[in-house]
Amino acid sequence: MKDISASDFRVTSSVQLSAIPTVFDLKSDEDATEEALAEIRDDLSKIQDKMYAHNKYGVLICLQGMDTSGKDSLIREVFKEINPRGVVVHSFKTPNSTELEHDYLWRHYLALPEKGKMAVFNRTHYENVLVTRVHPEYILNENIPGIGSVGDIDEKFWEHRMESINQFEKHISRNGVIVLKFFLHLSKEEQRERLLRRLEEEKHNWKFSPGDLKERALWDKYRECYQLAINATSKENAPWFVIPADDKASARYIVAKIILDELKKYKDIQHPELEDEVKENMTSFRKQLESEK
Repeated sequence: MKDISASDFRVTSSVQLSAIPTVFDLKSDEDATEEALAEIRDDLSKIQDKMYAHNKYGVLICLQGMDTSGKDSLIREVFKEINPRGVVVHSFKTPNSTELEHDYLWRHYLALPEKGKMAVFNRTHYENVLVTRVHPEYILNENIPGIGSVGDIDEKFWEHRMESINQFEKHISRNGVIVLKFFLHLSKEEQRERLLRRLEEEKHNWKFSPGDLKERALWDKYRECYQLAINATSKENAPWFVIPADDKASARYIVAKIILDELKKYKDIQHPELEDEVKENMTSFRKQLESEK
């Protein structure tokens, strides 16, 4: 299997998504890739257990991508060995009436991971500079002062949103949240194939919506908005990784490997030391329990 590192996929300078491949050859067959992923899952589980005991960091995994890019199955396959108490998945859909009574980041603050836990955002706070930028009329539902029509939403508006997102991520990272953001980079042709499978395979019919085709027609606009957002918000404290996603197995492995490698950098995540009293009396505690037989 090809050796990879996070730096192969991390965004550190301005990127053109059209120039980045949507396929990455791991030099491995599907069985070997799954076997390697299984080993990483086990390591992630151990790190999360240690994080839980350490109780100082939380981990926020952000997943974005076009429809059918494989977010749901990636979450299932990458995180399934982690203790259920240690990982929470949030899928952000259209804001409800309560959420619209607050600023657009409010519902994302509420879903941030507790110390010692992981939170996976399946679609994220970036929807507020993606779908709303493609469909600016949605912004009018937020009742923002000075925004009375789509014509009031100018380039400065989006720049301010990007700035707020950078500040949000800087604030939470300063307070112990490790932020890792993944864009599942899918080709338009592969999306077409996956949408066709939803129509052809009965067990996947329920996933198909006519709205998928309406949004697909806006492919170029979405890619432009993704590119603008990624370039404006990939920072040292909250990096973006562009993951070739035409092959689901390799995408899952790459994301899992990056998460594991990034968490290993935190050398201070260790099990807490036992109190001196416990250390000094380990033998007597053991004898007391053994005497109960």
